Amino acid sequence: MPVLDEIELFVRAAEAGSLSRGGRLLGVAPAAASAALKRLEARLGVRLMVRSTRSLRLTPEGETYLAHCRQALDALAAGRAALAAGEGVRGELRISAPSDLGRHLLRGWLDAFQRRHPGARVVLTLSDALSDLLREPIDIAVRLGELPDSGLVALRLPLLNPRVLCAAPAYLARHGAPDTPQALRGHNCLRYRLDGRSYGRWRFRRGDEVVDVEVEGDRQGNDGALVRAWAVDGFGIAYKSRLDVLDDLAAGRLVALLPDWQGESAPVSLLLPHRRHLSPAVRALADFLHACARRMEAGEGVPDASRGAGAVGEL
Repeated sequence: MPVLDEIELFVRAAEAGSLSRGGRLLGVAPAAASAALKRLEARLGVRLMVRSTRSLRLTPEGETYLAHCRQALDALAAGRAALAAGEGVRGELRISAPSDLGRHLLRGWLDAFQRRHPGARVVLTLSDALSDLLREPIDIAVRLGELPDSGLVALRLPLLNPRVLCAAPAYLARHGAPDTPQALRGHNCLRYRLDGRSYGRWRFRRGDEVVDVEVEGDRQGNDGALVRAWAVDGFGIAYKSRLDVLDDLAAGRLVALLPDWQGESAPVSLLLPHRRHLSPAVRALADFLHACARRMEAGEGVPDASRGAGAVGEL
């Protein structure tokens, strides 16, 4: 393994908290990764990491060396980006997004991105399960809701996205509409379920008043698009991201309920790996999605011709 690859392995392992995980990200087997780190340590004459079967920590020398390695790799990445900039945006872009958001919003934005950059190849994976960018081959993950702390770059898109209580006219004709959040206990509520957890506590705010309601219903699904479809078909009341049901509300397929109460915010963020790993294509896509979000909130169209906002250009 060349010395530069050994340095890359050291940095990846430090960021991932595991030598074997860092090796997998580079396509290196655990035994080969261990041997490469030993060679690097022998060459430097210091121990960089203290390892066990379950944990990894940097030595003081490793912490010092890591900072310099990152600077060096950042400089090399900047050089590659400068060379690639004149070639346009090309290559494969692997994107993960929630099912409803991907189908109803992101799909159109990606269509516009590829019209501008016909050399880009999009691989879009729709799943409400969280993606691990350190383990999975994903360049950008689009996520809804508040994000846990991580070593990833998080860019929040400028979108207003409260959760909306809604139901189909057919359901309301049979059962009536709730007039308070507490009245939801008497309705069939369509619940979202992920990783064994049922999201049945719905929060509403009116001024300084906050109400949490535990809801029940005869249907749960681990796919946001499925829950939305059940609501459109009149099976119950849903608590959905505004962006997921904009078209349904405009077309009258769904009706917004409790207009005096606001649901929880569901911010939309882009999750990206460490800035050193951002290719020109990934940077261009992140900038473009940020520009799409800003123009959508301003009531403008998708930016087919204008450049992105530079949202990650300075990262």
